[in-house]
Amino acid sequence: MRITVISPERAIYDGDATAVRAPAYDGLVGILPGHAPFVTLLGEGVLTVENGGERHEFQVRQGFLQVVEGVVRVVAEHAEKSKA
Repeated sequence: MRITVISPERAIYDGDATAVRAPAYDGLVGILPGHAPFVTLLGEGVLTVENGGERHEFQVRQGFLQVVEGVVRVVAEHAEKSKA
């Protein structure tokens, strides 16, 4: 599946993913390939994107997450790459 992470300033990430874990407003949500269409409000926390052996983490706050036809869009009021 494809994922894009967008903040008001710029696109933070655009790539493939085998799994996504995101902080929804009411708890964590997991997205895998083939997920049904879905929309949720984002809370605050760590968004994790996995693709094979790669793992990317982002701090996100407010916004929304949408899943449509194998594409995950995360539009956040605040988003930045986590410091490793």
